[in-house]
Amino acid sequence: MLKSKDERAFNYLYDNYGGALLGVIKKIISIEETALDILQEAFVKIWKNIDSYDITKGKLFTWMLNVARNLAIDMVRSKSYRNEQQNREIENNVSIENNLTTSTFVDHIGLSKVLSSLKEEYRTIIELAYFKGFTQEEISKELNIPLGTIKTRSRNALIELRAVLNT
Repeated sequence: MLKSKDERAFNYLYDNYGGALLGVIKKIISIEETALDILQEAFVKIWKNIDSYDITKGKLFTWMLNVARNLAIDMVRSKSYRNEQQNREIENNVSIENNLTTSTFVDHIGLSKVLSSLKEEYRTIIELAYFKGFTQEEISKELNIPLGTIKTRSRNALIELRAVLNT
């Protein structure tokens, strides 16, 4: 139904997965308004590119999650976003309410439980890469660990995550 651009299917996706996707976006972008814009952009991209989804490569939710996460990371890396962040006052960037909302969304989709089952070294890499938008090179510098080790741990972490999610 979704590939035939059925509006009911799209509404179902938004109603059932919008909150989870917003939670992941807000892990990367803490500004509520910007996060909501990214969520909207993600659903437009999902709608327009649904034909590129390949069921043999993974679950629909995982594909949608990657679309949303990649858009959020692209936003964080954009020059306009970086300029906006530099101009904001520090106290406006820290919001307990936003952190609680993000935790709720992440807990809702079970990510915090899944991540807690990973080894600490894997969990740290996944959190930096997927929730903060770090590249492997940036993770290497941040953790002061060789890039090759980061690549190996990333691969192993994803294998372990896949095993946990498939059980």
